[in-house]
Amino acid sequence: MTYTTVTYCGNDHTVWLNSIDFYKNEFDTLEKRLVEVAGKNNGSEPMAWVEHFQNQFLIQRNNMAELRHSIHDHAGKVSSDAKLHAGKMETGLAGEHDDMKERFAHFEKIVKDLRAEFNQFLSKWM
Repeated sequence: MTYTTVTYCGNDHTVWLNSIDFYKNEFDTLEKRLVEVAGKNNGSEPMAWVEHFQNQFLIQRNNMAELRHSIHDHAGKVSSDAKLHAGKMETGLAGEHDDMKERFAHFEKIVKDLRAEFNQFLSKWM
């Protein structure tokens, strides 16, 4: 088996978890704004968009929970492996880390796109 230094992961796990907390708080704010829009507009078009965003926010909250769980799981594996191998981890965990990095980047892109779409919605219906 080959090993790499655990510093390969850097502080990514912490950064990712903090970012998820930030996005969770942001979704709380966006949902409050959505309630405001729904209260001011009861036509079929804005209400269809309200339902769309309610669904998207729910989906992304579920994605955040799954991602948080995966990050904690991966961090635990890295920590356990580092304890067993004097601060080193199996290179397979480095590959998993790269996959997690891509997964988190994809999640962030979705959130940013959703935020942009929501801001367009707000500019029309607020």
